[in-house]
Amino acid sequence: MKKKFTLKNIGIALIVILVVSQFIRIDKTNPPSEAANDFITITKPSEEIAGILKASCYDCHSHQTVYPWYTNIAPVSWWIKNHVNEGSHHLNFSLWGTYKSRRMDHKLEECVEMVEEGEMPMSSYTLIHGNAKLSKEQQTALVSWFNSLRTHESDKPEEGK
Repeated sequence: MKKKFTLKNIGIALIVILVVSQFIRIDKTNPPSEAANDFITITKPSEEIAGILKASCYDCHSHQTVYPWYTNIAPVSWWIKNHVNEGSHHLNFSLWGTYKSRRMDHKLEECVEMVEEGEMPMSSYTLIHGNAKLSKEQQTALVSWFNSLRTHESDKPEEGK
């Protein structure tokens, strides 16, 4: 006798998969980092800029991620962990002091571009974290401040080329 795939059977299977997936937890441990290498510690921004960085950037771009309650629910937790891993891999403010000056300058250049184009912070992040959404004034202040830190080393041709 052949068993039919009914909506009821599919629904039960989906529920079982969702329940079982709750046992596959993400690691919420922030790696240790030295405060001396932190971007805010090194660059000493104003309180306003530091607040913007903490609210809009540090959750994904540092070792200071704060995991909200919904990161306890799979598969949302997997998606968020992937975003955090990707973000901190691309730019990690907790490791700023370990970057070479050319890399720092390039990262600042990217920060300017991403903020100016409205790509950062990501809309999927600001949807839930309303305080992370940047006003036009905050975007302008952040871009201006990032530009003030630039040495423009990344604009120069590499030596030996």
